[in-house]
Amino acid sequence: MKGGVYLSDKEWLVLEPFVPKARRRRDGKGRPRRDAREVMNGIIWILFSGSPWYLLPKEYPPYQTCHRYFQQWVRKGVMQKMLGALSLYHARGRKSTDVDVVDGSFSSAKKGATRSAKPSGARVQR
Repeated sequence: MKGGVYLSDKEWLVLEPFVPKARRRRDGKGRPRRDAREVMNGIIWILFSGSPWYLLPKEYPPYQTCHRYFQQWVRKGVMQKMLGALSLYHARGRKSTDVDVVDGSFSSAKKGATRSAKPSGARVQR
């Protein structure tokens, strides 16, 4: 496992009861089911990183699979329950988060300036 985001065994014990049971078709056709924990790891990576689905690293299940599960779980209310349970688990102090996510941009302005300075250097006319 590389430097991705993975649920601990204790976190998975909190979330597993919310995962809907996979139903098999009687004729045996259809997509094989993916491991729900692997899928949830991929979903959490997307939520932490803020990246688009297609940039999900190869160490997770295909992004289409993770996105499909995410949509199904949101529609059924499962995702809200899972994230609520995970949030409550962390709020109780059983595991401190070791990931800080900072998302934004920064452009400094000189003290007293109303906007940032223009870049120096001549611009080439096209």
